[in-house]
Amino acid sequence: MGKEGELNLKSVFLPFLSTSHIIPLVDMARLFAIHGIDVTIITTPGNATVFQKSVDLDSSRGRSIRTHLVNFPAAQVGLPPGIEAFNVDTPPEMAPRIYMGLAILQPCFEQLFHDLRPDFIVTDMFHPWTVEAAAKLRIPRIMFHCINYLALSAAHAVEKYAPHLAAKSDSDRFVLPGLPDRLEMTRLQLPDWVRSPNQYTELMKTIKESEKKSYGSLYNSFYDLESAYYEHYKVVMGTKSWGIGPVSLWANQEASDKAARGYAKEEDEEEEGWHKWLNTKAESSVLYVSFGSMNRFPYSQLVEIAHALEDSGKDFIWVVRKNNGDEEGEIFLEEFEKRVKESKKGYLIWGWAPQLLILENPAIGGLVTHCGWNTLMESVNAGLPMVTWPLFAEQFYNEKLVVDVLKIGVSVGAKEWRNWNQFGSEVVKREDIGNAIGVMMSEESEELRRRAKTLSDAAKRAIQNGGSSHNNMKELIRELNQIKLSKAQKTTPTP
Repeated sequence: MGKEGELNLKSVFLPFLSTSHIIPLVDMARLFAIHGIDVTIITTPGNATVFQKSVDLDSSRGRSIRTHLVNFPAAQVGLPPGIEAFNVDTPPEMAPRIYMGLAILQPCFEQLFHDLRPDFIVTDMFHPWTVEAAAKLRIPRIMFHCINYLALSAAHAVEKYAPHLAAKSDSDRFVLPGLPDRLEMTRLQLPDWVRSPNQYTELMKTIKESEKKSYGSLYNSFYDLESAYYEHYKVVMGTKSWGIGPVSLWANQEASDKAARGYAKEEDEEEEGWHKWLNTKAESSVLYVSFGSMNRFPYSQLVEIAHALEDSGKDFIWVVRKNNGDEEGEIFLEEFEKRVKESKKGYLIWGWAPQLLILENPAIGGLVTHCGWNTLMESVNAGLPMVTWPLFAEQFYNEKLVVDVLKIGVSVGAKEWRNWNQFGSEVVKREDIGNAIGVMMSEESEELRRRAKTLSDAAKRAIQNGGSSHNNMKELIRELNQIKLSKAQKTTPTP
């Protein structure tokens, strides 16, 4: 056991009920276990399927890590069994019921914190109540932010200075004040809850308050990626934080780890298929197209994407999803799949894709992405340039980091933020998608590739001994050990 775990620190990790939040937080939990800390991850049975294979693998390696299951009260809130997460297949009308289920589970989670007697807890930002729970137990609560420092700095600037209110129209550009770089946005690219306050606005305020009361925050980011924003955010918030990313690169170094992530299939014929197909392609010639675990497009948008991909003349892998009730879209995609199979130009993966394994294949030359933070980090790890197509959440801020600050991406020019469970009104045209792909995959994009490769090298250094993320991890564990030690000294009676 590593020296930093010498006091047998015990921890509890509580993820949120959404795949894009679960995967990075579980990778973080696994990193703590690698560093000799005892880890219990609390979740519901349906959500555990996303990561249980990874935890079992780690446990078989002798690491002290396990999952504690709590049944989701589906019947109580009027949900069918198995619906217990906010994902692409969650019908929008069911989302409020999942929140109700979470509220019912809160006392149960609190009781578990008490019974498991951890030395500290790490909880997703969407569990702000855990600040009070940790205070009662007199242990540190560390908050997991599933986004990055730039996005939070940008959101803080909008909240504090309200530059969007001075814009003459929804499509007028304004500068985000007080940031290290000159970043411009429009009102339409801001989340709806910023433009017209609602319940979600209140929730985000509560989360921010809980961050100020926490011991500190953990980020899946690393210093060299966004150092100016790392420093800026610490100053504006006045709170402690540790970037320990890229967590997917650090926690999944073996091929078995990469294959076990997410909804990995038992005997994966699909994987065989895409793998064989990719291995027939030239280096850096294939485009990877994926819009994350929370998105679906209407038929009209699928048609534009398909035409743009075909017209580009590039080989591509496209991760597609079934749209409940959208038969037109499904029939179109099935016909499209047949056509590109025959021409050997494209490969469609339906549902979950083993993204880490695909991105590291030498045939992949770049990706079209929704700018979800997990995917952006995984692309940086792989040293790949991107076509950026933000849709919801903080993704328009993430696009600013990729395109304007790091300069490793080309924007399709998406104009309108929408909710994760809605289609929105904007349809990005095939010409715009095609132009962005053309720029990214052309020989002129050498500079983009060079910068992406430099960042990939920096990501690998960050997690090695002496790297910024490695040092942050050791420093945090040292502080947590100190807290445990001083508590033990206070309670030990002097002879």
